[in-house]
Amino acid sequence: MPVLSLVTPVHAAAIGFLPDAYGSLLIQQLPEDWTWEWRVHEDGPHVGAADVLPVDHDRRIRISSSRVGGPHVSRTMAFAHSIGVLVKTFDADDRLTEGALARDILALRNPAVGWATSAALDLMPDGSLEAPPEVDPPPGLLPRGSLYDFWSRNHYPRVHPATLCVRRELLALKGGWMALPASGDTGLLLGLSALSDGWFTAECGLHYRRHPGQTTAHPHHNRGPDWKARMSLIMEHTQALAVSGTRQGPVGRHPNGGAGFAAAAGGHDRSSSEAVPAPRR
Repeated sequence: MPVLSLVTPVHAAAIGFLPDAYGSLLIQQLPEDWTWEWRVHEDGPHVGAADVLPVDHDRRIRISSSRVGGPHVSRTMAFAHSIGVLVKTFDADDRLTEGALARDILALRNPAVGWATSAALDLMPDGSLEAPPEVDPPPGLLPRGSLYDFWSRNHYPRVHPATLCVRRELLALKGGWMALPASGDTGLLLGLSALSDGWFTAECGLHYRRHPGQTTAHPHHNRGPDWKARMSLIMEHTQALAVSGTRQGPVGRHPNGGAGFAAAAGGHDRSSSEAVPAPRR
């Protein structure tokens, strides 16, 4: 049975959002032959995710921890613990919409597609939903390298990196998320686009929570020397990958990309040796 792994970094200030995130997972209906696992990685000791999640009831929830490294290091550590042939970003303070995971799986049945994203709505502190600025591309295939031009002019991505779902071997090739204090998810997204075609689903797949404690609310997130250094490295990284990818050809094309996700993962599907059990009733 193929597994989709959701990877979630969490620190103490975000613990209270986890039950809401879990609730949005429970409404997901996957194709019959699929299951999911939720890899929650605590960024530092004594975070307490097990205190707010039913880990004894639902063994699809797996919690790990390591020393403090920031959200993108924690995402990569969650990926290291995961077993899925597909890996999806899922932040602790966000909510999936109904059908989001099934749409990701459907998009990645196309053997030409290495990664998938979707539209997202902002979840405001009062519970209302707001549409972000209209920058979404047309639905469908995102040709390799197509995200870079928009980002290089605007310094924010055209598709939401918090909606990313990616083939395991492509994420492994990238080494996970860029180890930056912020924007590591944007760096990963642009790097994936430099290596492989992607997909955009116009139907909303995520409610992206806006609150004062989030990383993107920090005053240095969009200005100053920290921001300039991050943008410079992301640009250099993406350009280098584009040159390297041009020499080697596109990544992520699998002749059996429909039902054969396990084989498409190049033997790295660990689901046969570490199965994800169904929740206990």
